[in-house]
Amino acid sequence: MTTDASRGAEAPPDLVQLLTPEGERVEHPDYDIDLTPEEVRSLYRDLVLVRRIDLEAVALQRQGELGIWASLLGQEAAQIGSGRALTDADMAFPTYREHGVAWCRDVDPVKLLGLFRGVNHGGWDPKEHNFHLYTIVIGSQTLHAVGYAMGIQRDDANAATIVYFGDGATSQGDVNESFIWASVFNAPIVFFCQNNQWAISEPLERQTRIPLYRRASGFGFPGIRVDGNDVFACLAVTRKALEAARTGQGPTLVEAFTYRMGAHTTTDDPTRYRVASELEAWKLKDPIERVKAYLFKNEHADQEFFDSVAAEADQLGADLRRRCLALPDPGPLAIFDHVYSEPHALMEQERAQFAAYLEGFQA
Repeated sequence: MTTDASRGAEAPPDLVQLLTPEGERVEHPDYDIDLTPEEVRSLYRDLVLVRRIDLEAVALQRQGELGIWASLLGQEAAQIGSGRALTDADMAFPTYREHGVAWCRDVDPVKLLGLFRGVNHGGWDPKEHNFHLYTIVIGSQTLHAVGYAMGIQRDDANAATIVYFGDGATSQGDVNESFIWASVFNAPIVFFCQNNQWAISEPLERQTRIPLYRRASGFGFPGIRVDGNDVFACLAVTRKALEAARTGQGPTLVEAFTYRMGAHTTTDDPTRYRVASELEAWKLKDPIERVKAYLFKNEHADQEFFDSVAAEADQLGADLRRRCLALPDPGPLAIFDHVYSEPHALMEQERAQFAAYLEGFQA
């Protein structure tokens, strides 16, 4: 049961951190960021609202309104920080937990709920938001992202790609193959690993014997470990890595050292494989509380501001619940609608066969 996480709440010595758990601003020689009070308040609002979306979705699943949900609880800073580093031209490839990045890309959160409710088949247009569809197959999106990045490179576009995955995915062949392709083709991509310490019930030491970010050197590109609960540091590190990608400097592996405070999904019981003291230690590094402390200490926000964000979060949660419950069930034949972008003979044949099968129940 011993993991990096359970050895206490001390940060590893090679961690890029700009905001301590106590809300104190610190400097870093290679990574820094100059944020206005308004920008910090905006980041705080993002963190609070995304957590509220997540908590509402968990409640909906527990009440039987969603089939399953993958919580981001504790990982908000990694997702908001990296998501806000993206430009409109950049493309993001998520797993199934990047609800915070989806928020940053203006994807309506009810479309996320529709996916887990089983009433849509993706739910949003990746081109409209430059945010690809969720990927359930562990690690496969890294290859998709590298291919997209190579396309950007050949189009000579001023853009980059970012791809998200977890610590457990680093053991997948697809991820390591994507590292090779990105390296040898100098692809404009940022590999963003949210190391939340647990691959379902498997601890980090079942994935690696060295810090994950150091794997990048073996493939020929830089890696950096950032405090994944520090939204300032995640923003600064990702912004620099994306700029390096856009300017022809190739890929970067960012390891966001964070913690999954909730279950892997709503079908999981984390109390069966990790100890309560581990969770309590990481609660002291909560990504939202440290930004709140920073705002208070520097008199950049008052209680009225925090109350207004809390009220907005409650309104968002209620609106999300209402719209989720009102989502219509799709017709059975809708499953054929978006398999191919253009008409496909075999698909039309299968659609007709399935329609005839359904008509047999109406006699």
